[in-house]
Amino acid sequence: MEALNVPTSVALLIRGGVLAYPTEGVWGLGCIPFDGEAVHRLLAIKRRPVEKGLILVGADAAQFDAVADWSALDDAARKRVFASWPGPNTWVVPASRAAPAWVTGGQAGIALRVSAHPVVAALCARLGGPIVSTSANLSGEPAARRREDLSPALLALVDGVCEGETGGRETPSTIRDAVTGAVLRG
Repeated sequence: MEALNVPTSVALLIRGGVLAYPTEGVWGLGCIPFDGEAVHRLLAIKRRPVEKGLILVGADAAQFDAVADWSALDDAARKRVFASWPGPNTWVVPASRAAPAWVTGGQAGIALRVSAHPVVAALCARLGGPIVSTSANLSGEPAARRREDLSPALLALVDGVCEGETGGRETPSTIRDAVTGAVLRG
């Protein structure tokens, strides 16, 4: 499959497509989080249950205003979250009523990250909003660190692959609870 540039990748996302794209440490799989059909297709491709929820990545914190209830965080918690971005820090923040259940997994929180990866940031900036970010592998398989590591079975199911390389990070993003600061994944 030929790699797509950022503008073509964004057009694919707008049409409801599922895209493989490079992130800080591994290849990600994404779509527009408000497109329920695309999200459910992504979950089916990945073989991931909706109850697990999904991470959203954005170009800046304002891209999450529709799905995050920032007012549910005290000043110290908000400062802690915003000071860690952009970077490999995912925060589970209280979800707003507008956050789709197919993204939150039906939970009260939503996992968010402002990415420092240039491709992710460019995709979200050009799109004007966040995208879903889950590792581009079938559940139970290892995450792909290089484009050539992407499973042929997975590639046969996605609509496109964005050009670029991962950022070289050895571990996935740290996930923390924004209210308590507790580490949920190190």
